[in-house]
Amino acid sequence: MSLDWGTSANVLTAAGTLVLAVASFASIRSADRAARSAERALQVSLRPVLVGARPTDPEQKLIWSDGHATHLSGSGAYAHLGADAVYLGAALRNLGPGLGIVHGWSLPTGDTPEPADAFRRQGLDMYVAAGDHGTWHAALRDLDDAAYPSLADRVKNRQRLNVDLLYGDHEGGQRTVTRLSLLPRSTGDGWICQTVRHWNLDRPDPR
Repeated sequence: MSLDWGTSANVLTAAGTLVLAVASFASIRSADRAARSAERALQVSLRPVLVGARPTDPEQKLIWSDGHATHLSGSGAYAHLGADAVYLGAALRNLGPGLGIVHGWSLPTGDTPEPADAFRRQGLDMYVAAGDHGTWHAALRDLDDAAYPSLADRVKNRQRLNVDLLYGDHEGGQRTVTRLSLLPRSTGDGWICQTVRHWNLDRPDPR
C-alpha cells in the first residue's frame, strides 16, 4: 500500500496542534493558579483581625466629638449613660498583619450580624495598626432611636452589651464583622471587653 504523504502531513499537523493546545491549556491553568495564590497571599498580608486588647496593654484616651472623654487601660471597655447620649468604647488589638479600619457598628439582636449597609457609620474612620493596640468608640445620641431605651437601660443597670464592629483593610476590602461583649466588672464601675466571634463578608466564612 502506497503512503499518502498528504494525509500523513494532515494527521501530523492535527496531532501537533492538539499537543500545543493541551500544553497551552495546562500553562494557562498553572498561571491562573499562580495568580490566585499570589492574590490570596496579598490579601493575607493586608488582612486585619481585631479583638479586645490584652490586659497588659497600656492606657489609652478616648475623646468623643462633643468633648466627652475617658481613659481605658488593658482590656477595658466603656459604657456610660449621659444626659443626652449613651457613650460606648472598647480597647482593641489588631492580631492581623494589615492595617484595620473600623467603618461602623451595630447593636445586634440575633446570632448573626446585620447587613453591612445597616451598620451605624462612624463619624470618622478608626485605624488600628498591624500588631498594635487601638480603640473604638461611638455614641447613640438620638433619643428617638428605637435602640436607645434598651441600650440606656442596659448601661444604667450594668448589664452585658453586645456590639458588632464592621471593619476592613486599608484598601476597603476584606470586610469583617467582629462581635464584642462589654461586660461590667465585678468590682468598681468599670467594664471589660471580650471578643465573641468573627464573620467574613467578602470571602467564605471558615465555619
